[in-house]
Amino acid sequence: LQEVTASSRHYVDRLFDLDPQKVLQGVIDMKNAVIGNNKQKANLIVLGAVPRLLYLLQQETSSTELRTECAVVLGSLAMGTENNVKSLLDCHIIPALLQGLLSPDLRFIEACLRCLRTIFISPVTPEDLLYTDDTVISHLMALLSRSRYTQEYICQIFSHCCKGPDHQTILFNYGAVQNIAHLLVSTSYKVRMQALKCFSVLAFENPQVSMTLVNVSVDGELLPQIFVKMLQRDKPIEMQLTSAKCLTSMCRAGAIRTDDSCIVLKTLPCLVRMCSKERLLEERVEGAETLAYLIETDVELQRIASITDHLIVMLADYFKYPSSVSAIADIKRLDHDLKHAHELRQAAFKLYASLGANDEDIRKKIIETENMMDRIVNGLSESSIKVRLAAVRCLHSLSRSVQQLRTSFQDHAVWKPLMKVLQNAPNEILVVASSTLCNLLLEFSPSKEPILESGAIELLCSLTQSENLALRVNGIWALMNMAFQAEQKIKSDILRGLSTEQLFQLLSDSDVNVLMKTLGLLRNLLSTRPHIDHIMSTHGKQIMQAVTLILEGEHNIEVKEQTLCILANIADGTTAKELIMTNDDILQKIKYYMSHSNAKLQLAAMFCISNLIWNEEEGSQERQDKLRDMGIVDILHKLSQSSDPNLCDK
Repeated sequence: LQEVTASSRHYVDRLFDLDPQKVLQGVIDMKNAVIGNNKQKANLIVLGAVPRLLYLLQQETSSTELRTECAVVLGSLAMGTENNVKSLLDCHIIPALLQGLLSPDLRFIEACLRCLRTIFISPVTPEDLLYTDDTVISHLMALLSRSRYTQEYICQIFSHCCKGPDHQTILFNYGAVQNIAHLLVSTSYKVRMQALKCFSVLAFENPQVSMTLVNVSVDGELLPQIFVKMLQRDKPIEMQLTSAKCLTSMCRAGAIRTDDSCIVLKTLPCLVRMCSKERLLEERVEGAETLAYLIETDVELQRIASITDHLIVMLADYFKYPSSVSAIADIKRLDHDLKHAHELRQAAFKLYASLGANDEDIRKKIIETENMMDRIVNGLSESSIKVRLAAVRCLHSLSRSVQQLRTSFQDHAVWKPLMKVLQNAPNEILVVASSTLCNLLLEFSPSKEPILESGAIELLCSLTQSENLALRVNGIWALMNMAFQAEQKIKSDILRGLSTEQLFQLLSDSDVNVLMKTLGLLRNLLSTRPHIDHIMSTHGKQIMQAVTLILEGEHNIEVKEQTLCILANIADGTTAKELIMTNDDILQKIKYYMSHSNAKLQLAAMFCISNLIWNEEEGSQERQDKLRDMGIVDILHKLSQSSDPNLCDK
């Protein structure tokens, strides 16, 4: 290092010369020495050139030419490695450059902006540094009118520093839309492109911005029309892709209808084109991910996409050819693409998940694509968390199909890798994986048995204790599906796994979804007589307590109805019905709900009564007498006059 730096030392020494002309020449020589030379950049940083350059840049006494050359050298140093950028940030380069923007000299402003742009596009720079002082954003907006370079650099800074809704709101409130819109028709391609990128990040998942963009016009033309022109095949690919992203965000925000011709005939076909194997890896990834987002919630767009340019077959190439046909001659490119091939797989899984979200025929086509199930199974165990998540999403989407659960899912024993994924995954994967498991546990799914044998009950019971609401819902939902028409041993295992304590915890959960699924589980556990009697003989006291608790609580009609249905199931047991007959409090509640204003609750309460009074069952006479004494018969007479035919019949 000493030898190397010795040869560079004279550059730094000249920055301290007393003659300003020699200092200027020294900076110019340094500029020429560092261009494209990363080693030289590192040497000068080690030798302490940065603090001196920043000092000269900020000195009022420095000539504008010297200050401009200093900004150029600093920009060149920032072009090197990430470590260079870190060193510059440690020397507080950003406040110094922002201060420089207040100068009246345009060339100096442009040099400062170019350097700021280079620093902000580096992944090591925190975006928040742009937002520490409100006056910065408004000053940048004002500088947009100065030259095409200020326009290009400022738009680039905005699009790199706009991460999330807070940043979008700040830029929006400072007039980003109005200030940037007219740049879309600039004579400079770079300015048009950076302005377009700005809109794509401003509008992403942001209804406020999207709704505003629809009504903005430039030279008498509305923005959506300008975006559509930028989508045309003769435009550069990055322009096509970015304008498709803008239109996609506007469509998802409800600012453009999903059946609008600019979506159906322009945006969707453009994104499908991006998925072709002629395109570069990044273009294919971005095209597929944007298309997945565009069609995610719209059945009609899913159908149109599935029959555009053989998309389903085209996506299969994402697993085979990481490099585009045109890039194969380029060794460096090939190496890059192999390293990033996992991004393609992730994008393909995402798009398959969106395509198959609703339509049975599309799911069938996806599953029939060569080796599809094997690919998903492999995806579930990839090292990249993004690929795992996308593979689980794809599996979840396909698991909505009864037909596929019975066939392909069975042939490929999908449940095995899925159970493995559930062992120690982060929450975002757990939520989708547990939803998929819910589907695999439906009664007609052949995977149900092996899943049980692999320790699913324990796993699902632990999910019901999660802090994460979606996981609690899925855990209890899967148990509910598991208990449906299950044999007694499984039901006992579930109750043992959950523990009475946890059951009460779930029944007093603040989320109505958790409560409904827990009641659904109880209802499924308490079905078929021998099971009802067995469970009530071991857990009767606690279950009756739970039922009382809910019927007395402030709950909606659905919750109360479900609870009364559980009571009706208990009333259907042979020995279990005694738990109702000897509990006057519960009997009074059933009586109360028979006269309730809601017909659903009245019907459910009558089910309880009818299950208690079957003549052919032992002890029916005593039960009928007791109910008669309570005034139940009078209520029944009154209900037989009801205008509701269902109540009347019952």
